[in-house]
Amino acid sequence: MDRETLAARIDHTVLGPETTAADVERVCEEAAEFGMNVCVPPCYVPEAREAAPETTIATVIGFPHGQNSTAAKHAEAEAAWKDDADELDVVLNVGRLRAGEDEAVAAELAEVIAAVPLPVKVIIETALLDHEEKHRACEAAREAGADMVKTSTGFADGGATIRDVELMSEYLPVKASGGIGTYDEAIGMLEAGAERIGASSGVAILTGAPTE
Repeated sequence: MDRETLAARIDHTVLGPETTAADVERVCEEAAEFGMNVCVPPCYVPEAREAAPETTIATVIGFPHGQNSTAAKHAEAEAAWKDDADELDVVLNVGRLRAGEDEAVAAELAEVIAAVPLPVKVIIETALLDHEEKHRACEAAREAGADMVKTSTGFADGGATIRDVELMSEYLPVKASGGIGTYDEAIGMLEAGAERIGASSGVAILTGAPTE
Protein backbone atom coordinates (compact mmCIF):
# COMPACT_ATOMS: atom_id res chain seq x y z
CA MET A 1 0.00 0.00 0.00
CA ASP A 2 1.40 3.40 -0.94
CA ARG A 3 1.99 6.12 1.62
CA GLU A 4 -0.89 8.39 0.63
CA THR A 5 -3.49 5.62 0.73
CA LEU A 6 -2.25 4.34 4.07
CA ALA A 7 -2.07 7.80 5.64
CA ALA A 8 -5.81 8.34 5.22
CA ARG A 9 -6.42 5.21 7.29
CA ILE A 10 -4.24 6.21 10.24
CA ASP A 11 -5.45 8.07 13.34
CA HIS A 12 -2.23 9.72 14.52
CA THR A 13 -2.63 9.65 18.28
CA VAL A 14 -1.52 11.45 21.43
CA LEU A 15 -3.51 10.43 24.51
CA GLY A 16 -1.09 10.06 27.41
CA PRO A 17 -1.80 11.60 30.83
CA GLU A 18 1.00 14.14 30.37
CA THR A 19 -0.18 15.33 26.95
CA THR A 20 0.18 19.08 26.48
CA ALA A 21 -1.30 21.50 23.97
CA ALA A 22 2.13 21.61 22.33
CA ASP A 23 2.05 17.82 21.88
CA VAL A 24 -1.35 18.10 20.23
CA GLU A 25 -0.16 20.86 17.93
CA ARG A 26 2.84 18.74 16.88
CA VAL A 27 0.68 15.71 16.13
CA CYS A 28 -1.77 17.86 14.16
CA GLU A 29 1.04 19.36 12.11
CA GLU A 30 2.40 15.88 11.33
CA ALA A 31 -1.06 14.63 10.43
CA ALA A 32 -1.67 17.56 8.11
CA GLU A 33 1.72 17.09 6.45
CA PHE A 34 1.22 13.37 5.79
CA GLY A 35 -2.55 13.29 5.28
CA MET A 36 -3.44 11.39 8.46
CA ASN A 37 -6.32 11.86 10.88
CA VAL A 38 -5.67 12.66 14.56
CA CYS A 39 -6.99 11.34 17.87
CA VAL A 40 -6.53 13.68 20.83
CA PRO A 41 -7.86 14.12 24.38
CA PRO A 42 -11.23 15.88 24.57
CA CYS A 43 -9.84 18.91 26.38
CA TYR A 44 -7.63 19.65 23.37
CA VAL A 45 -10.18 19.33 20.57
CA PRO A 46 -10.44 23.14 20.14
CA GLU A 47 -6.65 23.45 19.87
CA ALA A 48 -6.53 20.57 17.40
CA ARG A 49 -9.21 22.16 15.23
CA GLU A 50 -7.31 25.43 15.20
CA ALA A 51 -4.01 23.72 14.38
CA ALA A 52 -5.44 21.47 11.65
CA PRO A 53 -8.73 22.84 10.32
CA GLU A 54 -8.91 20.40 7.40
CA THR A 55 -7.92 17.28 9.35
CA THR A 56 -10.36 14.67 10.65
CA ILE A 57 -10.26 14.93 14.45
CA ALA A 58 -11.28 12.05 16.68
CA THR A 59 -11.45 12.25 20.45
CA VAL A 60 -12.09 9.79 23.26
CA ILE A 61 -15.07 9.41 25.60
CA GLY A 62 -15.02 7.62 28.95
CA PHE A 63 -11.28 7.22 28.54
CA PRO A 64 -9.40 5.13 29.50
CA HIS A 65 -11.46 2.76 31.71
CA GLY A 66 -15.03 3.27 30.49
CA GLN A 67 -16.51 3.36 33.98
CA ASN A 68 -17.81 6.91 33.90
CA SER A 69 -21.55 7.28 34.46
CA THR A 70 -23.75 7.18 31.40
CA ALA A 71 -24.67 10.82 32.00
CA ALA A 72 -21.00 11.78 32.07
CA LYS A 73 -20.29 9.96 28.81
CA HIS A 74 -23.36 11.55 27.23
CA ALA A 75 -22.24 15.03 28.31
CA GLU A 76 -18.66 14.40 27.21
CA ALA A 77 -19.85 13.29 23.77
CA GLU A 78 -22.03 16.39 23.35
CA ALA A 79 -19.18 18.65 24.47
CA ALA A 80 -16.80 17.05 21.95
CA TRP A 81 -19.34 17.54 19.17
CA LYS A 82 -19.80 21.21 20.10
CA ASP A 83 -16.02 21.63 20.15
CA ASP A 84 -16.02 20.43 16.50
CA ALA A 85 -14.70 16.89 16.82
CA ASP A 86 -15.43 14.72 13.77
CA GLU A 87 -15.45 11.26 15.37
CA LEU A 88 -15.72 9.73 18.86
CA ASP A 89 -13.95 6.70 20.31
CA VAL A 90 -16.06 5.56 23.29
CA VAL A 91 -14.77 3.11 25.90
CA LEU A 92 -17.15 0.26 26.69
CA ASN A 93 -17.75 -0.55 30.35
CA VAL A 94 -15.68 -3.73 30.59
CA GLY A 95 -16.70 -4.45 34.18
CA ARG A 96 -20.39 -4.54 33.35
CA LEU A 97 -19.74 -6.69 30.28
CA ARG A 98 -17.69 -9.21 32.27
CA ALA A 99 -20.46 -9.32 34.88
CA GLY A 100 -22.91 -10.36 32.17
CA GLU A 101 -24.75 -7.02 32.01
CA ASP A 102 -24.74 -6.97 28.22
CA GLU A 103 -28.08 -5.18 27.90
CA ALA A 104 -26.88 -2.37 30.16
CA VAL A 105 -23.66 -2.07 28.16
CA ALA A 106 -25.54 -1.84 24.87
CA ALA A 107 -28.07 0.61 26.30
CA GLU A 108 -25.36 2.94 27.54
CA LEU A 109 -23.56 2.87 24.21
CA ALA A 110 -26.81 3.49 22.38
CA GLU A 111 -27.51 6.56 24.51
CA VAL A 112 -24.08 8.03 23.82
CA ILE A 113 -24.32 7.25 20.11
CA ALA A 114 -27.77 8.85 19.90
CA ALA A 115 -26.50 12.00 21.60
CA VAL A 116 -24.40 13.17 18.65
CA PRO A 117 -24.52 13.11 14.83
CA LEU A 118 -20.95 11.80 14.63
CA PRO A 119 -19.39 8.44 13.74
CA VAL A 120 -18.72 6.47 16.91
CA LYS A 121 -16.12 3.76 17.44
CA VAL A 122 -16.51 1.55 20.51
CA ILE A 123 -13.29 0.55 22.29
CA ILE A 124 -13.79 -2.95 23.68
CA GLU A 125 -10.31 -3.33 25.30
CA THR A 126 -9.53 -6.78 23.94
CA ALA A 127 -6.61 -7.40 26.32
CA LEU A 128 -9.08 -7.60 29.22
CA LEU A 129 -11.58 -9.95 27.54
CA ASP A 130 -11.69 -13.64 26.78
CA HIS A 131 -12.84 -15.01 23.44
CA GLU A 132 -16.53 -15.18 24.34
CA GLU A 133 -16.49 -11.72 25.91
CA LYS A 134 -14.97 -10.21 22.76
CA HIS A 135 -17.88 -11.60 20.75
CA ARG A 136 -20.37 -10.22 23.26
CA ALA A 137 -18.69 -6.82 23.29
CA CYS A 138 -18.88 -6.60 19.52
CA GLU A 139 -22.52 -7.69 19.59
CA ALA A 140 -23.31 -4.96 22.11
CA ALA A 141 -21.56 -2.34 19.98
CA ARG A 142 -23.42 -3.45 16.87
CA GLU A 143 -26.75 -3.53 18.69
CA ALA A 144 -26.12 0.02 19.96
CA GLY A 145 -25.57 1.32 16.44
CA ALA A 146 -21.81 1.87 16.54
CA ASP A 147 -19.99 2.61 13.30
CA MET A 148 -16.80 0.77 14.23
CA VAL A 149 -15.21 -1.28 16.99
CA LYS A 150 -11.72 -0.51 18.24
CA THR A 151 -9.36 -2.99 19.87
CA SER A 152 -7.67 -1.03 22.62
CA THR A 153 -7.08 2.16 24.55
CA GLY A 154 -3.35 1.49 24.68
CA PHE A 155 -3.50 1.66 28.49
CA ALA A 156 -4.24 -2.01 29.25
CA ASP A 157 -1.66 -4.79 29.20
CA GLY A 158 -1.83 -5.52 25.49
CA GLY A 159 -2.90 -4.05 22.17
CA ALA A 160 -4.17 -5.08 18.77
CA THR A 161 -3.64 -8.61 17.48
CA ILE A 162 -4.36 -10.18 14.13
CA ARG A 163 -6.68 -12.72 15.73
CA ASP A 164 -8.74 -10.05 17.47
CA VAL A 165 -9.06 -7.96 14.33
CA GLU A 166 -10.29 -11.00 12.43
CA LEU A 167 -12.88 -11.72 15.12
CA MET A 168 -14.10 -8.14 15.41
CA SER A 169 -14.40 -7.65 11.67
CA GLU A 170 -17.17 -10.25 11.65
CA TYR A 171 -19.37 -7.61 13.32
CA LEU A 172 -18.31 -4.10 12.30
CA PRO A 173 -15.44 -2.24 10.64
CA VAL A 174 -12.40 -2.32 12.93
CA LYS A 175 -9.92 0.24 14.19
CA ALA A 176 -6.78 -1.62 15.28
CA SER A 177 -5.00 0.28 18.02
CA GLY A 178 -2.30 -0.46 20.55
CA GLY A 179 1.29 -1.49 19.87
CA ILE A 180 1.30 -0.82 16.12
CA GLY A 181 4.60 0.90 15.37
CA THR A 182 5.79 -0.12 11.90
CA TYR A 183 4.55 -0.21 8.33
CA ASP A 184 4.57 -4.03 8.28
CA GLU A 185 2.55 -4.22 11.51
CA ALA A 186 0.01 -1.75 10.15
CA ILE A 187 -0.34 -3.64 6.88
CA GLY A 188 -0.78 -6.90 8.80
CA MET A 189 -3.74 -5.39 10.65
CA LEU A 190 -5.31 -4.07 7.46
CA GLU A 191 -4.89 -7.43 5.75
CA ALA A 192 -6.60 -9.06 8.74
CA GLY A 193 -9.64 -6.85 8.18
CA ALA A 194 -8.97 -3.53 9.92
CA GLU A 195 -10.26 -0.40 8.23
CA ARG A 196 -8.36 2.08 10.42
CA ILE A 197 -5.12 2.12 12.41
CA GLY A 198 -4.70 4.04 15.66
CA ALA A 199 -1.07 4.74 16.54
CA SER A 200 1.19 7.28 18.17
CA SER A 201 3.81 6.18 15.62
CA GLY A 202 1.95 7.39 12.55
CA VAL A 203 4.98 9.13 11.07
CA ALA A 204 7.22 6.10 11.64
CA ILE A 205 4.64 3.83 10.00
CA LEU A 206 4.41 6.05 6.95
CA THR A 207 8.16 6.50 6.51
CA GLY A 208 8.31 2.74 6.06
CA ALA A 209 5.68 2.77 3.33
CA PRO A 210 6.39 2.84 -0.40
CA THR A 211 5.93 6.28 -1.91
CA GLU A 212 4.18 4.97 -5.04
